[in-house]
Order: sequence, then structure tokens, then C-alpha cells
Amino acid sequence: MKRVTSLILLLVIVAGCRKEVSREYFTNEKAVAYFSQVEEICNLDNGALWGENLYGPIMIVDYDSRRVFANFPDDEGILKSKEGIYTGTYPKEEVISNYAVEFGNTLFAMAPLPREENPNRIITRCLHGLFHCFQIRNDLNRADYNTSHMDEKTARLYLKLEWKALERAINTPGSARVNAIRDALVFRTARREMYPDFIEDENIFEFHEGLATFTYYLLGSEDYDDYTRNIMDNLHRLYSVRSFSRTFGFTSGSLYAYLLNESGFDFKTLKSPDIDLGELSREIYDISLPEISRDVAGSLALNYDLDVIQAEEKERDESRNDRFRRRIAQYTERPVVYLELESPNFSFEPEDIDPVDSLGVIYQSLRVSDNWGKISIDEGGCLVSNNLKFMRVPAREIKTDRNHISGDGWELILDSNWEMVKVDENFYIQKLIP
Repeated sequence: MKRVTSLILLLVIVAGCRKEVSREYFTNEKAVAYFSQVEEICNLDNGALWGENLYGPIMIVDYDSRRVFANFPDDEGILKSKEGIYTGTYPKEEVISNYAVEFGNTLFAMAPLPREENPNRIITRCLHGLFHCFQIRNDLNRADYNTSHMDEKTARLYLKLEWKALERAINTPGSARVNAIRDALVFRTARREMYPDFIEDENIFEFHEGLATFTYYLLGSEDYDDYTRNIMDNLHRLYSVRSFSRTFGFTSGSLYAYLLNESGFDFKTLKSPDIDLGELSREIYDISLPEISRDVAGSLALNYDLDVIQAEEKERDESRNDRFRRRIAQYTERPVVYLELESPNFSFEPEDIDPVDSLGVIYQSLRVSDNWGKISIDEGGCLVSNNLKFMRVPAREIKTDRNHISGDGWELILDSNWEMVKVDENFYIQKLIP
């Protein structure tokens, strides 16, 4: 875990002194300081957690200007050295995300720059991306999973019970901790007995993003208490989001990893991404489960605020149905722009999504690149089909300027050989007819 340094204090003070904050706050000098802080964090661990020092190429990218601030050059010389860092422009057709990307034949950890200066967020995003680079280098990377079932009421209920039990396990020692882990695994297994087709996908999501979350909290926190508090804050923040299908893995994986770390588990022994962190916890803590977990989950649930959770989910359903009736109308009863998805690359915040049953998923904000170009949706939202074959955006206030098309809350840049055509009241993006 890192220590408090003058850099963090300085950046907090600078951020607090600004009345209006934009991404213009980020300078080459600050980039050097942040890279130095991330390197210090990685050097303090120096491979103790995963067997290698995680520090390596990082690019911090501004969403709006697409300016790149990197700590290493790329192999093709695209980035240019300037004031102690390497700078350039990230391609407009590529999506900016907190992940690992190939750029100039070099694997970089990508950290999107927050709209407002937040030193902790910048540093943890760098660590997040560095861990995904580690996963890729060591064949521990699997990012293909479908966990849409996690938005069904029963799955959400069992997941919340599992999280309640894991929180109790983290906050209690000794035999009480083992009992709480057992209860969490009973709720987990009961859910999986109902949704057996999604077990592998759950495991992949938890391993892929849960371990990343655990790693940047463990290495990036000031001390042990701060690390535990950050893990709990992440749980409480995601507990109330509207959709769990694209968020739960960050939380569940990090909670099981926390408890594995508490037991002295050696994470360097993980050599495959096909690991069930819950099953691994069961083995480490020597826990036995009933033959059929659903037979006992109901009685155990009374010890974990079942009535409160049921009330939460009832309220969610009621408010969700009322809100969705209004929102869905703008995609089904009013003019829209249709975009067919061929090989999409998505970037979004997990808290900003709402599944709408068979129609698909509503994203409040989203960035997508595909064969036709790139679209950025900042307000108003869009609807993406469940099979990821097409998306719709509201066709309000349409404006066109050559290959640049905009509407209310979104902007689209078309590549060559593509055009927008109007059919009746709707618009379609299609290839130019030779």
C-alpha cells in the first residue's frame, strides 16, 4: 500500500482552488507527477502481489481533445517526446476506455482523464489499466461474458444477500467470518442453481474486473484501514445502481479477493482466467455447503435484511417501470437514427445503463466505434439491442456538415463510404451505393 506523499496533497489543493474545472487542468508537468506517483506505488509492491512489478507504459487520454500523455514511447514513434512525457492524439475512430490498448505496436494501460481533477481517480485508473496489461501478458485475460441475468429480480435478490454476507465476513474475525462466508456461498450457489447457464460468465467477469478492482485498492490505498474502507465504499456505491449485469463483477470479485488475501492466499498461483473465486474461497476456508443451497437459503436470508432487500427491489421495479415507459417511447414511437453494429467497440460507465427486457439496453452516455465511424452520446441516451446488432438514437435537432452529423445530445463522425439517409421519419446509416 502506498503512503501519503506531497504530490497527492499538492494536487488536492490545486483542484480545490479551482472554481470551474475542465480537462484543461491537466498539463505535461502534472502528467509527470502522476506517472511518478504510480511508479512509486508499483515499486513499493515490486511484484509481491502478482509476481511482477505492474509498472509499465501508461497513456492518460483526454476524452474531448483526445490528447495523449504517456510515460513511455510507442515502438512506432507515433508519440513525440515533450517536457518529460510522450504526447500525441488518440485516433478519432478508436474508443477511449479504462483498459489496455495496443498503440504503435506497444501495449499501454489506458486511463481516461476525469472531467474534474480527482487525483485518486486518475491514479486508480492507471493502476486498473496496468493490471489489465498484466492479465494480457500472462494469458489471464478473458473479457467475453454475458451476465444479463443479473438484472432479473430473483438474481438481484440473491446477489444482494451474498454481498450482505460478504460484508459481514469482512467486518468480523474468526469463526464468525467463516460462517458469514458460508452464508454468502449458499446465496451464491442458490442463485447459480437457478441460472446454471451463466455460471462460467459470472466467474469470468469476477476474475477479469474483480481482481483489477481489488488490486488497485490494495496497492493504491494509503493504509490497511483505507484499503478496507475503499472496498466497502465500492460495494455500497454499486449496491444501489440500477443495473447489476455490467457492474456486479467489479464488486463480487473484489470482495472474494479481499477475503482470500486475508487468509494469506498467494495470488501468484493463479495461472488461468477460468477460476471461480467463490469456490476458491470455499476451499481456502474449508467450508462445506448443503447439497441443494436453495433448501436453506430462505431461512438464512432472514439474518441478512431480507425484508429490506425485497422492499428495495419492489421500489426499483415500480420506479423503473414508470421511468422506462417514458424513455422507451422516444425509441419506439418517435423518429430515430438507426446504426447497424458490425464490430463495435464500446466505452461507458456501468452506472449509466438500464436493461429494458427484449428491447435491449438504454445507455445514458456511450461512445461507440464501428466500421461506419464513431458516435459519442453525452446526453439523452441511446438504445442498444440485446444481440448488439443495432442501436438507436433520438432523431431530434439533426444537423449535418459533411461527415459530421449531430443530434440532441450526440455527435457522429462517419468514415468515408458511409452516409445517412432518411426513410419516412427515421434515418439510417448505410454504406454508399457504388
